[in-house]
Amino acid sequence: MDAHQEALPDVIGRSIPRIDGRPKVTGHARFAADIAVRGMLHGRPVLAMPAHARIERIDVAGALAVPGVVAVLTAADLPIATEGNDRLHEPLARHEILWAGQPVALVVADTAEAAADAAQLVLVETTPLDAVVDLERAFEGGAPRARLTRPIEETVSGSAESQHAAVGGGAEEFTPDEPASANVVARSGYRRGDVESALAACDVVVEGRFTTSWVHQGYLEPQVATAATDDDGILHVTSATQGTFQTRSELARLFGRPIAAVRVTGATLGGAFGGKFLIVEPLAAAAALVVGRPVRVELTRNEDFRMSNPAPAGLIEVRAGATRDGRLRGLRARIRFDAGAFAESSVEGIAAMLTIGPYRWDAHEVVAFGIETNRFGTGAYRAPGATQATFALEQLIDELALRLDLDPIELRRRNLVGPDDEMADGTPWGGIGLAECLGRVAEHPLYRDRASLPDGEGVGLAVGAWPGGRQAASALCRLEADGRVTVVTGVVDMSGTMTGFATIAAAGLGIAADDVSVVAADTASAPRSPFSGGSVITYSMGRAVERATAVLREKILGYAAQVLEIDVRDLELADGAVRPKGTPERGITLAEIGERMDGWSAKHEPLEGHAGSIPPGLAPLTVVHLIHVRVDLESGEVRVLDHVVAQDVGRALNPAIIEGQLHGGATQGLGWALREAMVFDDAGQLLTGTFLDYALPTATDGPRFETLIVEVPSTDGPYGARGIGEGPVCGAAAAAANAVHDATGVRYRTLPMTAQRIWRGLRDRAPD
Repeated sequence: MDAHQEALPDVIGRSIPRIDGRPKVTGHARFAADIAVRGMLHGRPVLAMPAHARIERIDVAGALAVPGVVAVLTAADLPIATEGNDRLHEPLARHEILWAGQPVALVVADTAEAAADAAQLVLVETTPLDAVVDLERAFEGGAPRARLTRPIEETVSGSAESQHAAVGGGAEEFTPDEPASANVVARSGYRRGDVESALAACDVVVEGRFTTSWVHQGYLEPQVATAATDDDGILHVTSATQGTFQTRSELARLFGRPIAAVRVTGATLGGAFGGKFLIVEPLAAAAALVVGRPVRVELTRNEDFRMSNPAPAGLIEVRAGATRDGRLRGLRARIRFDAGAFAESSVEGIAAMLTIGPYRWDAHEVVAFGIETNRFGTGAYRAPGATQATFALEQLIDELALRLDLDPIELRRRNLVGPDDEMADGTPWGGIGLAECLGRVAEHPLYRDRASLPDGEGVGLAVGAWPGGRQAASALCRLEADGRVTVVTGVVDMSGTMTGFATIAAAGLGIAADDVSVVAADTASAPRSPFSGGSVITYSMGRAVERATAVLREKILGYAAQVLEIDVRDLELADGAVRPKGTPERGITLAEIGERMDGWSAKHEPLEGHAGSIPPGLAPLTVVHLIHVRVDLESGEVRVLDHVVAQDVGRALNPAIIEGQLHGGATQGLGWALREAMVFDDAGQLLTGTFLDYALPTATDGPRFETLIVEVPSTDGPYGARGIGEGPVCGAAAAAANAVHDATGVRYRTLPMTAQRIWRGLRDRAPD
């Protein structure tokens, strides 16, 4: 135990129940669809059938004749004040249908039933266009255009966050100049050194072509938002969104309104995982502005599947080599991701960085492309790009270890980045706990005894890494009249972060976490807060809460010094009271201070602390997965028996919440590995549009989980904490693939590794 650990407050490291646990378990939590507004109307989208077509005419007469229908809106009816080619500016298709399931009209009616009935009567007349639904074909020169109504603008991406410098430590970020296809809408490139010479100097070179499917985020609650115009003209949107302030800014921009004329409230969120950003909010808001009444747009599950923003399909080709002493020399990769109908969320850039991995290579060159097709608009999904990148890289690392007759952990250890090494974009890795994670896994009995497993069983491991994220954040912390403390933020809680804030505030004030209330206010009253995603919240907002708590602490001590007539330097705040050092019986409790501050006779400014923060650097997340599988060699069915996850969390503020995140993320990784895929026919029609067809992991599929929490404190996180949410999904699919190879001797390079694919590979003794 280091000195910093000994100095930590007692509340840090305790497993405290989640603040939102009881209302969610008992059914008292109010989700976005539970919030009704007087006079509310219901909006029902009309979804396109063809994957690509020109809109000739939309006949709404039949729908308007349905009793209770108030309006049927098309793109021309929406009060959009600004221009743009992104999905925000095209909530309804304007002139061209870009995918099967794109909204083309919105029926607004007194009841949800009337809206649904009328939606079936909207007639959309179209002229068919070539549907671009094959990723490789779309990439080729001369391929049909996935979008005809605007020129395609090339963009360059490739950094984990836009604030970072692009070049550092000899690395070069560049824009690939290939190919000729007009469907390429995003390009990224990273190189360092002479990769051809590095590969030529290798004793062993391996290569592979890896394909991944479209994957839905699989949240429990479909997309839903309610919009209304208040009596004072404020557009008020209540939404199942991951970011209230981002939603407010985008809606204000879309409708040409001042920021102060838009107010967004984040409802209790029934899951998101990166998928809930401005899908239904523009529709609900536009409808409310047009009809002058509150409007709720609540998607059915099938509508959610067809019109939302899932994780994109990808194709990754990698060649990597090493010398006999286990030194990684050269890596070359070519990455293609489906950007769908809207390219603003293309993930090819972050995938390019993560294909290099947390390893030292003498030289590398990675080129990546986002390719427009007639699919959905792409979205983020828990560590976007990481599952796909590690699925490719970590299988090749294992192949190198096998060819070099090296222990897989040892090969990785010899090549791990150090604190001064940089990611592809020049961002420092800093002090990460990956070596410690590998050490914990190396000592695990499952790894030590892997050679003694019976036929058909195997063990595989993989490393995962996520650069982390940071955003500007601010928080308010105040002492109440009863001595309790309230923390106010604008954060949407997806993963128990409110409980983390309570822990941070309690640690700074010397009180129990139960004495802290955390409030998520709307954008009209909350301090500026970041969106929930990218493992940002605990790291960025937690730091702001820590600082706000410190400001409140100093104000409490200053007030108590006046009351007790003791120098503030001789006071301490502990156990819910301010007391003189050495003579605690002379102290004054926080409840007594709160009471003194309340009422007409208060003679001191309110005891509140307000602070903002933006961490100066990132705190990358690193994880190691160890998976034990049994493969039925007759049917190809894979059963995951054990799953060990070792992750560096920086500082375990609340181990119970961390374990829940590790279990959840790892389960999602297994879904990527073995089950989940959005399947389409040749015309671009979605065939897996419900949970009856889309194969999510279930409780009965779960293995025996074991979590190994590693703590290597970050420099800038609250009490050394890092974000944790993205980590546990990174590398899980790759570890499963390595375990299946260990059990069968066959490499599988396509996700998901379904029983049918496993069976075919066993039959042919060749990868699918």
